[in-house]
Amino acid sequence: MKELVVISGKGGTGKTSLMAAFASLAENKVMCDADVDAADLHLLMDPDIMEKHDFQGGGTAVIDPDRCTACGLCRDLCRFDAISENFEVDPIECEGCGVCVDFCPEDAIDFPVKTCGEWFISNTRFGSMVHARLGIAEENSGKLVTLVRQEAKKLAENTQSDLLITDGPPGVGCPVIASLGGAAAVLIVAEPTVSGLHDMERVAQLAAHFKVPGMVCVNKFDLNPDQTDAIENLARENNITTVGRIPFDPVFTEAMVKGQTVLEYAGNSKVRNTISEIWLRVKNKLAL
Repeated sequence: MKELVVISGKGGTGKTSLMAAFASLAENKVMCDADVDAADLHLLMDPDIMEKHDFQGGGTAVIDPDRCTACGLCRDLCRFDAISENFEVDPIECEGCGVCVDFCPEDAIDFPVKTCGEWFISNTRFGSMVHARLGIAEENSGKLVTLVRQEAKKLAENTQSDLLITDGPPGVGCPVIASLGGAAAVLIVAEPTVSGLHDMERVAQLAAHFKVPGMVCVNKFDLNPDQTDAIENLARENNITTVGRIPFDPVFTEAMVKGQTVLEYAGNSKVRNTISEIWLRVKNKLAL
């Protein structure tokens, strides 16, 4: 079983739309939405949830007034001013660092693990999917990404699937790092802008650091042909395979509004043929 992670240096490049289109073409696969901070693959997949589990990560300090002697050490140590003069912890201000817990001389501070979100195993019209929903303003998204990928891999192995297609987070932060380790290849979806070139370069360096073979696809390439050439030149210099160019087409947005993949909505359009050709190149690169 091989895992393809579809990522982008920034949000809004069309990463999820392209990943969903690949899911409609691929055979014997499992899908994974690892963009847990802003999960949206389910909007196109219309999943039927089969399993739902709580995700727990981190903790929030809670001071026991019966044990607390009001020595004030916790207030002095808290960098986030989360402890009031009455020695009550504001759960919104608390960052869960645990310093107050470790240094309290009376052991008067508890640190219960909190539920940060949920993760799911679902059936879709294109096969099984593992996805998640992180709570509003919650942290530990990297930990949740790791959990979702692990569960997706287990599901793929149990169903003897050949491929795991993962919709990764944008950017280069902790969630992206958590989505790359152990992948067979990464597909970077870039857009032809100055920032798109810069962001693609950063995420390509990240993939290279983890020794994950890279591919790049330029979406909306015809909006700025010069920047498209610059992206492909950068890919060539870094031994990254360019698998294709996708022209700008409102059909992507129209498909999202209808809750469909672009291949379902577009029929036999030029965009459909282009994406199908790109998928064939990706399959060959993965040796599927």
